[in-house]
Amino acid sequence: MDFEITIPGIGTLGIEEMILILAVSTAMLFVVAVWAATLPRKESSRRARELVDRRAALKRQSMEAASAKRQRRSVQGIGFMRNVVSRFKLFSRMKASERQMVLARAGFRSNDAVIVFLFAKLVCPFAMAALGVFLFFGIRVYDASQPVLILFVAGFTVLGFFLPNIYVHNETQKRKEILHKALPDGIDLSVICAEAGLSLDASLNRVASELERSWPELGEEFGLAAVELGFVQDRREALDNLANRTGLPGMRALVNTLIQTERYGTPLADSLRVLAAELRHERLMKAEEKAAQLPATLMVPLILFILPPLFVVLIGPAALGLIAVFSSVN
Repeated sequence: MDFEITIPGIGTLGIEEMILILAVSTAMLFVVAVWAATLPRKESSRRARELVDRRAALKRQSMEAASAKRQRRSVQGIGFMRNVVSRFKLFSRMKASERQMVLARAGFRSNDAVIVFLFAKLVCPFAMAALGVFLFFGIRVYDASQPVLILFVAGFTVLGFFLPNIYVHNETQKRKEILHKALPDGIDLSVICAEAGLSLDASLNRVASELERSWPELGEEFGLAAVELGFVQDRREALDNLANRTGLPGMRALVNTLIQTERYGTPLADSLRVLAAELRHERLMKAEEKAAQLPATLMVPLILFILPPLFVVLIGPAALGLIAVFSSVN
């Protein structure tokens, strides 16, 4: 006999209807319980997000304030340097472009880089002379006659005159080495972009964004070249600027490849792939050349610093024993 319940106003409910009502009620209670359990966590997470956002906003405001303060100080310092350089008539417009190109190869692209460089060339001789006077006449790090000390101070002064040039030259060589190592990777990314159907401008932009973290120097150069390609009427001039800014033979080869591709319509991906292989082969040959020069380079330190202590350790005890034997015989 089936179990049934009669409810006034509703009717008779069988066992199947009762099971269905019970299941629906259980599901609703479960949903309400889950919602009630997760509500405080959502509220706490919302408050945590608000706190994190507030801290980030405060940090950003403090960084912006500090940056604005540093920028004001930098503007004041640049203004002072500009006044000094203009007063001593050190700035020459004929040599400004050449010096700006030299500084750009070292990574200094600011509009005031030439002013800072000229100010450093003016101040460094006096600073090095003051350092020499302090070292040789103040604390007497080297005891010698006065003419010799004056000669040392003069040498410090001459070194101060060439110090900015030496610093810029070293930075240029470091940057060239970084660009030389990064160029094959940049060309490989350009090959991928060209095979994907991107234009030269879009390829340079994409490669610049991809190299921003791994090789920021090369990414900066490619990004600047992409900007110049969009603004300069003569595209060859923009590509030539890329080669002139870096001063690398590999970059010049890349620029020539791009110019020939645009002029004659040759496939860009094939040309870049061949160029990347040549650059990697060149880097491998240089590594093999350095490895071949290593024995000759290590010969002098080996003879001067390694073999004498080795002979002392090996022959010393025997020599001392022979000396003791001969002294006892005598």
